[in-house]
Amino acid sequence: MSVCENYLAVEEKVKEACRRAGRNRDEVTLIAVSKTKPMSMIEELLPLGVVDFGENKVQELTAKEEALPSGLHWHMIGHLQRNKVKYIVDKAYLIHSVDSLRLAEAVSQETVKKGVTANILIEVNVAGEDSKFGVAPEETAALAEAISKLPNIAVKGLMTIAPFVENAEENREVFRNLRKLSVDIEEKKFNNVTMAVLSMGMTGDYEVAIEEGATMVRVGTGIFGERDYSK
Repeated sequence: MSVCENYLAVEEKVKEACRRAGRNRDEVTLIAVSKTKPMSMIEELLPLGVVDFGENKVQELTAKEEALPSGLHWHMIGHLQRNKVKYIVDKAYLIHSVDSLRLAEAVSQETVKKGVTANILIEVNVAGEDSKFGVAPEETAALAEAISKLPNIAVKGLMTIAPFVENAEENREVFRNLRKLSVDIEEKKFNNVTMAVLSMGMTGDYEVAIEEGATMVRVGTGIFGERDYSK
């Protein structure tokens, strides 16, 4: 199947999941995760009106952002190092992976220099996996409050990377817990903090994530096919 056919098949599953959950389709943004994939594959999707693309590496995001048409939304979904922040604060539509105050401070410093505001999500390690980045759930509200005091940075919600499982149902509790956490933080009414975005769910489990309240799902393999990391 072509990239476009894959995308449309995923789109149908997104619609079905929204239907099952009694949600409107426009409540969920489908992010095509284009990391490691050539620009030609992204270009194939543009006639379908796809604008949201996800990248893991700063260098790849900036190269694609410069070469491809303006008006696309580039989502930084990979781990972000402080020394790379300056390259993307004015190019990323949304940074999904802020997991410490030091990183948030670096983002704030660079946005002040460039005269822009960065929209970010706080990455939460809901499942407590040692191999994953992210702040612990019980420390998330305090981090949101600390970030809320920094200039030129706005917290738009939360993100998590759920465990890799064979059965997507096993991650339902992870998604449910992130949603509960977002509700708790929303009630605290910190300045510059909203919980409108829940970025959760990937190729293997995005339907369950949508049923549990995801507003953004990050689908790579399901759209672009398997990745070859040896290149």
